[in-house]
Amino acid sequence: MNAKSLKIKVGGTLFLLIVAAAISAPFISSHDPGGQNISENLKPPAFSENGSWTHPLGTDSLGRDVLSRIIYGARISILIGFATIMLSAFIGVILGGISGYYGGFIEYIIIKIVDVFLAFPFLLLAIALMAFLGPGLDNVILALVLRQWPQYTRVVRGEVLSLKEREFVIASKAAGASDFRIIFRHLLPNCMASILVIATFSMGIVILIEASLSFLGLGIPPEIPTWGVMISEGRSYIHQAWWLTLFPGLLIFLSIMGVNLLGDGLRDILDPKLKDI
Repeated sequence: MNAKSLKIKVGGTLFLLIVAAAISAPFISSHDPGGQNISENLKPPAFSENGSWTHPLGTDSLGRDVLSRIIYGARISILIGFATIMLSAFIGVILGGISGYYGGFIEYIIIKIVDVFLAFPFLLLAIALMAFLGPGLDNVILALVLRQWPQYTRVVRGEVLSLKEREFVIASKAAGASDFRIIFRHLLPNCMASILVIATFSMGIVILIEASLSFLGLGIPPEIPTWGVMISEGRSYIHQAWWLTLFPGLLIFLSIMGVNLLGDGLRDILDPKLKDI
């Protein structure tokens, strides 16, 4: 087994396990993630002294089961990740294809818009957007899409600039194919390898940014269990209840490591420059 396939198998396995846990959360979670029981607050994990297997990863300050909240938190992270990637790719790929194919004034306007979004500090943009629209799932996805779509546009534009001079595109033009058909039938499908790699790496970035916004109180409302919210709530008890921040932080780390290994392996396989390395 070479290093490339090992990255894909390890990263893919880690990420698929988290996705599977998120999908099957109602079936594998033994507690209501929002259920409070003050008499059992701050119970340590089962493997610690005075721990109980009733709550394998312990409870928080309100007696809520940490394991159940982590599993349900994965649903939010995965949902936001996939929604952001699909919307960002849809916007970025189309704009990249149009700007690369037509060039001229259209390309100039699109690339200048991309430069503005890339130059503006994202955290300030997210804070301003959340202050104006308020916290919520839809608003978090909107903020993340504004952060991610320019990456697709720049990469796809570069690919299209190279591809549109190839013989098969010139032949399609000579045969009378419309611009729409050339872009969406011939050019963009040939960019799928790069789009797939960007999407894979973007998943880790999105998970981290969502957790950061939730930690700062700018993302998902506190009543919804997310990894960032759990870390934010647990920091006040970090000296007496270390598990409140350790376990959600560990899941963020494993998720990002999994998708990064997967993306790195896919890049090694799909990039012709790296096939012989």
